[in-house]
Amino acid sequence: MNTTAIRVDRVTFSYDNGAVLRDVDLAVGRGEMVGLIGPNGAGKTTLIRLVSGILAAANGNVWLQGVDTRKMKRSVLAREVAVVPQQIAVPLAYTVEEVVMLGRTPFIKPWRDLSAADGEVVRRTLDSVGLSRLARRCFSTLSGGERQKAVLAMALAQEAEVLLLDEPTAHLDISHQVEMLELLAGMNEERHLTVVAAMHDLNLASAYFRRLVLLKDGSVVADGSPEEVLTAGTIGAAYSVPVQVQPHPVSGVPQVVVLPRHNGRH
Repeated sequence: MNTTAIRVDRVTFSYDNGAVLRDVDLAVGRGEMVGLIGPNGAGKTTLIRLVSGILAAANGNVWLQGVDTRKMKRSVLAREVAVVPQQIAVPLAYTVEEVVMLGRTPFIKPWRDLSAADGEVVRRTLDSVGLSRLARRCFSTLSGGERQKAVLAMALAQEAEVLLLDEPTAHLDISHQVEMLELLAGMNEERHLTVVAAMHDLNLASAYFRRLVLLKDGSVVADGSPEEVLTAGTIGAAYSVPVQVQPHPVSGVPQVVVLPRHNGRH
């Protein structure tokens, strides 16, 4: 049995304005929870899009559950990997339940309605993220945290074994950030869901991900536990800012503190 969920083999990708990823190698085991970190423009979003099949590598290969993604039909790929993007366009009149139903699209035959089994998946997924009471609410009326949970539910409704997330905590307050990451950690543990998420907040990444992959200028510069990756030298060099790393007083995980060059207090 193949125990590797994702394998990225010497992948290079370029947009019109130049290379974004350069000879990236990465392997993610089934059931792992991995945080992608790095400064803006490091290639985190591009890597997620390559693994999901949205983009195709110029050079190298991307393997999902042991199969080259270029040989997988779009419908098959959608059953294997689910994506939570930074932004999603939803028709204004869609209810939360209808948004989550979109996650069942890969399983519905053309011109057919959702089956009773599909409906049960949608109901179960809404319950798992705590949105059952809002099922009939219009998506556009939700708060930012509720919208993010609805989009997560849509991805979970695909019942894929791999979940990719691009900044799942962006634009959320502290309470909703923690709620989102607690949901992901619980599903990773209970369902052995493979989770890969691009994260900006290094301290949240340290608290919730057992493995961090640091990208800079399109290359992997560090890969390991938070203790191995979040060092003052590594983070300071990657982000070009002076930092101090110290253990959290309660959990003991590394916490990154930025050292401002100028004190703005007067």
